[in-house]
Amino acid sequence: MKKLTNIYSDAIQEIKNAILKSRYRAAALANKELLSLYYGIGKYISEHSREGFWGKRSIETISEKLQRELPGLRGFSPVNIKRMRQFYEAWEPCFTNQRTITDKTQKTPQKNRKFRPLSTDEIHLNLLVEIRPMASDEFQLVNLHHFLLLGFSHHYELLIKTKTLKERLFYIEQCAIGFWNVESLRYHLKSKLYSKQGKMPNNFRTTIKDKNLQQKAMMSFKDEYLLDYINIESPDEETDERLLESKIVSDIRKFIMSLGKDFSFIGSQYRLFIEEQEYFIDLLFFNRQLQALVAIELKQGDFKPEYLGKMNFYLSALDDMVRLPHEKPSIGIILCKKKKQKIVEYAFRDMTKPMGVATYKTATKLPVKYKNVLPDAERLKELL
Repeated sequence: MKKLTNIYSDAIQEIKNAILKSRYRAAALANKELLSLYYGIGKYISEHSREGFWGKRSIETISEKLQRELPGLRGFSPVNIKRMRQFYEAWEPCFTNQRTITDKTQKTPQKNRKFRPLSTDEIHLNLLVEIRPMASDEFQLVNLHHFLLLGFSHHYELLIKTKTLKERLFYIEQCAIGFWNVESLRYHLKSKLYSKQGKMPNNFRTTIKDKNLQQKAMMSFKDEYLLDYINIESPDEETDERLLESKIVSDIRKFIMSLGKDFSFIGSQYRLFIEEQEYFIDLLFFNRQLQALVAIELKQGDFKPEYLGKMNFYLSALDDMVRLPHEKPSIGIILCKKKKQKIVEYAFRDMTKPMGVATYKTATKLPVKYKNVLPDAERLKELL
């Protein structure tokens, strides 16, 4: 029976991989055609509108006439056409193999140039193959498959919300690997994943011997987590911690999204029974990439050194009582409201288990511009 179960498990995995690869290719093919069209239109609009050959409201006029020519046409509003131009202008300076396009257009008077979408070969050669090396080492090779897997909405979101090409490429890769929809991308942009990932204070270098696993562990956690879907206000710190845990568990999908890919939720208040005493870990996860249990302790106030001692104890118990033989040593994360770097550094010394300390932000305060819009709690009671 066990052998049969393993066969089924292998078959499911193979079919799952085939489905994912098929979806990946289908999305890439559809996006390739669309990005080709939009890049070509963006190029044509840019060349004619930026240099004064067209009059004012030219894009609006073109959009209106297109709607008349092709009733029901979607995606070609004046705003979207301007976005196509922005898409072209953002990527065009970055790519090296431009000669097949520019050589042809340079010989044609600007006002007589005709629009044509790029062919598939031209996309490969002129749009996505290579980025110029820069002194700042900011530019690097674009992963063609990752680029094409993203829809135009993803690309536009990145154009308006990222500051550097390196940051843009980081999110392109994360979107492709994690199959993020636009909502997920917006969340990670808002939470500043690019600047926060891999920056969490930890002791992984001294507690994880495998260099590859060390690097994976560092990149699996962020310095700060945005929990803006949680709004809690309670009179004491302990109550806040229980409320925070309850809110996280009630919307665990959003919390896993904030953690990142490859995390699976095992349970809250995970019970450890040691020497006839009970101990409870706030949140327990498993990370597939690390092949390790991840224990998370929630703290409402500032970080305190004693938190690591307790976590060290939990991790020893997990490794001895819960961890499976093929799994890596368990990892612990203290998630607190605030931390001071030097205190964290000293607290890590002589700790034997892999741990990190991160902070979180919740929606506990109303933005200043809204403070006087709503009545306070006492006034609301009077009104009710």
